[in-house]
Amino acid sequence: MGHPRLGGEGGRGGDVWFVAQERMTLKGIKEKYPHKRFVAGTGANSSVRALKGEKGKDREVHVPPGISLVTDDGKQIGELNAAGERFLAARGGLGGSLATNFLPCKGQKRIIHLDLKLIADVGLVGFPNAGKSSLLSKISHAKPEIASYPFTTVQPELGKIMYADYKQISVADLPGLIEGAHVNRGMGHKFLKHIERTKQLLLVVDISGFQLSLKTQFRTAFETILLLTKELELYKEELVTKPALLAVNKMDLPCAKDNLNELMSQLQNPQDFLHLLEEEMIPANTLEFKEVIPVSTYTGEGIEELKACIRKSIDEEAERENEEYRKKKLLLLQTSQEEKMNGR
Repeated sequence: MGHPRLGGEGGRGGDVWFVAQERMTLKGIKEKYPHKRFVAGTGANSSVRALKGEKGKDREVHVPPGISLVTDDGKQIGELNAAGERFLAARGGLGGSLATNFLPCKGQKRIIHLDLKLIADVGLVGFPNAGKSSLLSKISHAKPEIASYPFTTVQPELGKIMYADYKQISVADLPGLIEGAHVNRGMGHKFLKHIERTKQLLLVVDISGFQLSLKTQFRTAFETILLLTKELELYKEELVTKPALLAVNKMDLPCAKDNLNELMSQLQNPQDFLHLLEEEMIPANTLEFKEVIPVSTYTGEGIEELKACIRKSIDEEAERENEEYRKKKLLLLQTSQEEKMNGR
């Protein structure tokens, strides 16, 4: 409350903030705050001793990095990607003053959904049984469950590639896509939302092709790449613009070399082979692969080369981002100097 007789102003209400913090989990938040209700402190009344009332205490809610904040109607209002980042979720109301007839105003009240997306340097993308889990265990220190049937990873698995100079690159094996994932079949959106946060894509295809079940059509390696591209594109077009590498797995199988030669010629001129797929399955844009690496998780062929390619691709991208940042800084500096000169 304000103080009408002395014209004193009441303290404004505290704010509710979400703050990203390492080692925090969504499960931890649920256990710590079962009611999922967060209220900031109330502002102090104006009094003879303190005409300006004190502001209410802010409420800070710690959340894991990688959180998107979404309103009830599905609109994203913010995201916290790194530890220490803050988001103002609900603002406290103004204290009573002359403008409000010395009555306090109500603070904001909001319902917010916390949506956690995985953050990794590289996201493995492929249909079930392409060998993504095996590949992750070969290139990193992860120990995912590996099965010989089209077993789709239910939880995202995160591994780290360690290099001789102590550089680490995180790789996420995300739940396997199936045709129609964009319409929420299989793991659908649960899978695709994680890809948004990875810096680069590593598509993994089986050189001998893929068939989910006896009821579904057999797809060659080239058709698999087109279908994966289509699924990414239908979910969010920007996903197809991410830097991408292609790992062609199971090179130890018979006929793998012939299949690889055929795949390479198809990838060089994809437009000539689009007729192989039904029209609605053809992507608007084909993915441009920085490198195509034949590998075998069974014999270990190509694994070291793949790790080197991932490192090179990540380093090049970081250098490009640094260059863009330097150019922006320089432009800002030049603009402010010009403004100073013109202001003289």
